[in-house]
Amino acid sequence: MTYFLGIDAGGSNCRARLVDAAGAVIGHGKSGTANARIGMDALYETLLDTVDQAVAEAGLTIAQRATIHAGMGIAGMTRPGVREALAELDFGFASAAYSTDALIANLGAHGGQDGAILIIGTGSAAQVRLNGEDFTIGGYGFPISDEGSGAALGLSAMRHALRALDGRTRKTPLSAAVTERFGHDTAQAIAWMDQATPRDYGTFAPLVMDYAEADDAIARSIVEHAAGHIERFIETIFERGATRCTLVGGLAPRISPWLRWRTVERLSEPLGDSLDGALRLAGFSPA
Repeated sequence: MTYFLGIDAGGSNCRARLVDAAGAVIGHGKSGTANARIGMDALYETLLDTVDQAVAEAGLTIAQRATIHAGMGIAGMTRPGVREALAELDFGFASAAYSTDALIANLGAHGGQDGAILIIGTGSAAQVRLNGEDFTIGGYGFPISDEGSGAALGLSAMRHALRALDGRTRKTPLSAAVTERFGHDTAQAIAWMDQATPRDYGTFAPLVMDYAEADDAIARSIVEHAAGHIERFIETIFERGATRCTLVGGLAPRISPWLRWRTVERLSEPLGDSLDGALRLAGFSPA
């Protein structure tokens, strides 16, 4: 028996799906942050934990584990030296193929065919497959990129909240809710920022969306600004030749209502998710 394992290792979490040769799901795994920015040792530890969970749920022996073909999509994969370091990792599998988290999301969304996805989650990036060639748009990393993402929403909310604390702008329910996490103390907020990751900033995104939907003026402006970036992403995707585009990622369902209708009607529904794409990367072909 041959088994296939798909891994989606992103800025917020790491997920696994294990299937048998017929495509029946037999195991799952989920762990924390697993992008390449956390360092190879920490990344390997998270990946291994996620893998072990799926293998344990499936009840596979060591010999059966050795027949697994894995596909792993990893955020930050394009950083220098990451691909070479990943090639040295040992999971006890028959094979392991690595690519970006954006590529597996694209493979899943379009069933392995040409198309584009715009990922709106902790970060943001577009992945395009055109005539079998793959390229990305954006996705250079927070804070210089990731426009329209959860981390970007959180960063804007923090900026507004700190300005409201020192009187440079008016307080709103959003600013009060953000600074409440720090006891309305600027020093505590600064101490948090010294250690904050994109994922930490992204935890404020649901709060921003909640207050925008409740008509908080600043929250609305933050979300409208993010929506503008997302619309420009989508326009660029079609300008670059894509004929099909899907919006994916944890923030996608909440940001979509803020996009103009003429933008939304150009989008396509996904045919599958990123773990489906990771399984395709591993060599699995659904019947």
